[in-house]
Amino acid sequence: MNIKEIKEMINLMNENGLAELEVEKDDMRIRLKKTASGAQGFESPLVYPAGVAAAAGAKAQSAQEIEDKNVIKTVEIKSPMVGTFYRGPNPEAPSYVEIGQVIEPGQVICIIEAMKLMNEIKSEIKGKILEILVDNAEPVEFGQSLFLIDPL
Repeated sequence: MNIKEIKEMINLMNENGLAELEVEKDDMRIRLKKTASGAQGFESPLVYPAGVAAAAGAKAQSAQEIEDKNVIKTVEIKSPMVGTFYRGPNPEAPSYVEIGQVIEPGQVICIIEAMKLMNEIKSEIKGKILEILVDNAEPVEFGQSLFLIDPL
């Protein structure tokens, strides 16, 4: 996906009065969303691989995308099951991870309780946590995004 295609998507949004647009092409997905101020500006587009397993492909981005300050590469870590999301092993313990922390493959990043079983969710990639998308003790669905990661 290149800058010309992104600009075409922005024009498409403006012409059709869309507030948000998400497109998946090859192994990349891009989401454009207008800012709260309306049609005057856009939030920075998020460009990320379609799945966590495609994280290796995120490192092979073109030089043009790396130079463009408006394109951010991120990877979503999604819930592998339905259950209750917990940031730590128990309510008194510190969270497994915090925003800004660098995580390693195999590191426990959260727990999802499903049918009275505590399932440790481990990172499949090395990266920096940009955002935690779910509150502690909140129910989650299969495939729901839990974390946004900047792959390293």
